[in-house]
Amino acid sequence: MNIEHLKLFVRVAATHNISLAGHELGLSPAVASAHINKLEEGLGVRLMHRTTRKVSLTEEGAGFLPYAEDILASVDAARASVGAGSSSPQGTLRVAAPASFGRMHLLPALNDFFVRYPDLTVDLKLSDTIIDLVEGGFDIAIRNSALKDSSLIARKLANDNRVICASPDYLAKYGEPNSPKELINHHCITLMGLDNWVFQTESEHKNIKVKGKLRADNGEAVRDACINGLGITINSMWSAYQHLNNGKLVQILKDYPLVSNTAIWAVYPSSRQLAPKVRAFIDFFSAKFGDKPYWEKKPNL
Repeated sequence: MNIEHLKLFVRVAATHNISLAGHELGLSPAVASAHINKLEEGLGVRLMHRTTRKVSLTEEGAGFLPYAEDILASVDAARASVGAGSSSPQGTLRVAAPASFGRMHLLPALNDFFVRYPDLTVDLKLSDTIIDLVEGGFDIAIRNSALKDSSLIARKLANDNRVICASPDYLAKYGEPNSPKELINHHCITLMGLDNWVFQTESEHKNIKVKGKLRADNGEAVRDACINGLGITINSMWSAYQHLNNGKLVQILKDYPLVSNTAIWAVYPSSRQLAPKVRAFIDFFSAKFGDKPYWEKKPNL
């Protein structure tokens, strides 16, 4: 079984386009199509349905895909094990990450990442939509949430501590709430679908359904609206730390911490072995963020 044919098959499964997958691997459309034909002939089954517009996997192709991915991951691991101890991970790493977190904390670190791993390239998809790693053909995803999908293996990269914030202008105009229940008398800015805020009080968890004039589907937009005095909101420390440090935002309700089990996770499909390039990415950012990430540290004044 030809490894290059397997690489092409996995990319076709992700892109649903033989020509595009071939182009990624430096193959002409004709050669790419011939490689898929040879793979199917060798296996004795049809792996793909082909139309003029789209390619989709047959039932046999869908069943074969995770095994092909495991074979490629095993080959990567085997090459790393017999190479020189200083050999560097190679290839393209396909990463999905939340838009705001990716722009603020992944992109600025990639210069150092590429210096350490010069033989790696990164395809980075920034989106606040939860990506299906297997369907999308991604090696790894960064998620800032509570994990629910047991089909994924996860490594915690950092805490995702969240706080209640307001701007000085808003507090000067409307006053500062002294307890969570007073939030019902304030303008609150929320992410879509996240208007129930849960606080830890002395005796119980207190659920407050907040309301306001603005909802948004992006964390940076919510934060910036808060800076502009449009209301009170929840912010992740990794998003708001610079504005808390420079006084554009003020943390309020400090005696009533939010109840949350969210964190920054690196996840990858459990059906795959941990390829050297994936391990390199996880280890690099785990070390960069550390036990106490830089956004949690007090600035030196």
